[in-house]
Amino acid sequence: METGAPLVRVLGLGNVLMGDDALGPWVIHRLEATYVFPPEVEVVDVGTPGLDLVPYVAGPCGIILVDTVHSKGAEPGTIRIFDRDALVKFGPKPRLSPHDPGVTEAILAVEMAGEAPAFVRLVGVVPESVKAGVGLTPALQHAVVRAADEIVVELLARGFDVHRRNPDAVAVPLPWWETPVIAPLPAPAPAPAPEPALV
Repeated sequence: METGAPLVRVLGLGNVLMGDDALGPWVIHRLEATYVFPPEVEVVDVGTPGLDLVPYVAGPCGIILVDTVHSKGAEPGTIRIFDRDALVKFGPKPRLSPHDPGVTEAILAVEMAGEAPAFVRLVGVVPESVKAGVGLTPALQHAVVRAADEIVVELLARGFDVHRRNPDAVAVPLPWWETPVIAPLPAPAPAPAPEPALV
């Protein structure tokens, strides 16, 4: 986007079919539904990209990631904030599942290419369950608002004009992956033709 202004990307990571792993997409959904962002801020649900995360990390002056994180001893729903140094501290690790977002690898790759963002933040939330299935546990449902607020506060502190769409609105519609699918009823079968009467 050629605005001449700094660009920040807010990236939601997670698999919407793996329980609490949908936290990142849920936060992005809430941000898009409740806030208006300036053109210098992109808000994107990137799912589980692996190394496909690199194009999203390359170029902007900053990125803010939101994802579930493991934190020993922390209760589900606990929010942890990490910066770039904390994310790359232990180096890349083998991808053990298709849900590994590849954050460390992406950051190191863009740094080697000379396109590293000036700042990186990860808003991490401790999950309760990442088993297959749709829907967040109650602890993560409550954490969605707090994680979204953390991101808005970070953007406001950096001088971006972020404001609510409707200050009086409190409800957010369900995202597409949690919207019940109602299949249309099949059309009734035509009535059989009456048999001819024999005389």
